[in-house]
Amino acid sequence: MKRLALSIFLLVVSFSQAQVTQEIFESFKLQERRDVHYYFPPQMDADKRYPLIVVLDADYLFDQTVAISKFYSRFHGMPESIVVGVSQSKDDIRLEDCAFDPESGLPSEKGSKFFEFLGMEMIPYLDLNYSTAPFKMIVGYDITANFMNYWLFKDRSLFNAYVAISPSLAPEMENRVPTRLQAFDKQIFYHLIVEADKNKDRAAILALNDNLKQVEKETLHYAFTEYGGADDISIATYGLGKAFDNIFGMFKPISPEEYKTQILTSEEPVFDYLENKYKGIEELFGFSKPVALNDIMAIYAASLKKEDFESLKPLSDVCKAEYPETMLGFYFEAEYYEQMGEPKKALKTFEKAFLMEEIDFLTKDMALEKMDAIKADFGF
Repeated sequence: MKRLALSIFLLVVSFSQAQVTQEIFESFKLQERRDVHYYFPPQMDADKRYPLIVVLDADYLFDQTVAISKFYSRFHGMPESIVVGVSQSKDDIRLEDCAFDPESGLPSEKGSKFFEFLGMEMIPYLDLNYSTAPFKMIVGYDITANFMNYWLFKDRSLFNAYVAISPSLAPEMENRVPTRLQAFDKQIFYHLIVEADKNKDRAAILALNDNLKQVEKETLHYAFTEYGGADDISIATYGLGKAFDNIFGMFKPISPEEYKTQILTSEEPVFDYLENKYKGIEELFGFSKPVALNDIMAIYAASLKKEDFESLKPLSDVCKAEYPETMLGFYFEAEYYEQMGEPKKALKTFEKAFLMEEIDFLTKDMALEKMDAIKADFGF
């Protein structure tokens, strides 16, 4: 790996406050130098871990992918991520990179080397030099969207998420991909995006969709999106945002629709939903996410609405850990004691909340009113 790091000849061109860089990557596997683009989140924190998004056909897809990544991470739809794009347009090198045997459907000799370049050189280089998370995603279009499927042929998939845009499929791929996805126990997202225009690949794509819909696997998160207004040029712009929305849906704050259809309708304790959500995020992305105030308030509201007052106690513990200077933790704990018929504990805990900082809708006046009411009711 040290030899690999030393072999990287860097020609760095900075854009947008050094967030985007371009490198010449000298590959031992390919025995050639390749143009690679990187996007790094601003003010990267060495203590944080960042998902890695690999973009094939970077000349076409890299800028769009970076723009969507920046937008979604800014508005809390996904974690900040590192995006790497491999340029493949010069001299139509993408055709060599992703070529396959017309009979077996497997990569050609150059395709095998390109496969090793990505999986054994470029990604390990990033893992070594940057704080990457275990979660990895790959994006491809046309022939590169077919090529990404070869990682499913390995015993362990290198990627957690696949975004296949209008793929030009190798022979039998419509059968092989579902079979391989059925074999994995890890969480995998597979999003197939296609325009409605008829072309030579449409029958195979629709067959792939039909077969993927038949895969019964809890760990597979499959989505198919067809756009009637798109053509083979605009399809990426149509589809990328939808794919990001699906793949990073768990990371987003609890929405009003999620609150109504999943939390209020569940028979499980309300707090379990929050706990499972954040455990799922940690297991999938490989790092923990701070509990959003939006999510805390959603669980609090549901606890009151469903009269699940038991959930207030573990919720208060989360608030003390995540928002230790604020009233949240002690206020929710005091309400828990109040509902459990322990007025003395409730009074003392409201007094503690009164001394903390106000947050969201919670004010010192509210805590004071609660204390006065308890004193009046119980003569303390």
